[in-house]
Amino acid sequence: MVTTDLAAPKAAAPQTRRRTHRAERLLAVAFLAPTVIGMALFVLLPIVASLLLAFFRWDIITSPEFVGFDNFVDIGADPTVRVAFINTILFVVIAVTLQLAVALGLAVLLETKMPRLLASFFRSAFFFPLILSAASVSLVASYLFNQDFGLVNVILGWVGLPNVPWLTSSAGAVTVVIAVYVWQNFGFSFLLFVGGLANVPREVYEAASMDGASGWHRFTRVTLPMISPTILVASVMAIISALQIFDQPYVLTRGGPGDSTRTAVMVIFQSAFRELEFGKASAIGIVLTLIIIGATYAQFRLSRRFVFYQ
Repeated sequence: MVTTDLAAPKAAAPQTRRRTHRAERLLAVAFLAPTVIGMALFVLLPIVASLLLAFFRWDIITSPEFVGFDNFVDIGADPTVRVAFINTILFVVIAVTLQLAVALGLAVLLETKMPRLLASFFRSAFFFPLILSAASVSLVASYLFNQDFGLVNVILGWVGLPNVPWLTSSAGAVTVVIAVYVWQNFGFSFLLFVGGLANVPREVYEAASMDGASGWHRFTRVTLPMISPTILVASVMAIISALQIFDQPYVLTRGGPGDSTRTAVMVIFQSAFRELEFGKASAIGIVLTLIIIGATYAQFRLSRRFVFYQ
């Protein structure tokens, strides 16, 4: 009898553990379900729908018509689409170069030449534009660069310079779009560089100084190699973001004058919501996605030559 009474709890123990594990799994499913359902509805489903829609002609009003690769052929023959992609690539080259250069220069300046309290203030100040709405920033910039009453031209008039048609000439519009974009977005790269510089051992700089290295040589031979992983991350994220630019040129110029500031995402918007060519818009989106994937892959492949991991 004693043996039977002792065996009962031992037999019940595995069942208790199984119930506990089942309850933990159900709890885990309950916590994960909202995220998984949200990802499926708002990320995976739109991606699949876009991939399928690229092979159809659909204007919402009529039934979808399967056209195969005609949408891709059409966008290849559309001069507006070609110009938009060329504009986007040129914008990426110029804007990302300026963004990274400004961010890195300010990060080095704050880390080496400025008191700690003042440096903390500027870190917050440089990051602040990033939390603002791109549309609101662009709207303010449209008033600042207005040819007739904009503050920029008023200041130019004070020093005896003529008014500049910032938003009504191709060169001026491109300059303003790039300037507004870089001003609003360099803060993120700036914070990345600040973090990367903080991780560079001080002993390395001291050793370089003892060897007689100048400030420029310390920057090119010590700082850049030591923060090269940070430069890679910053450049990848900057290029991905710049390839998707929409708000600044849309608010400032609507893609003009002509097509000088029209970008790939603007063409997607115009094709889908103005011309109701959703298949064409999906095809353009797929091409842009492939460009983003290709650019990212190329960066990581090239990084093997210049990225130094400690």
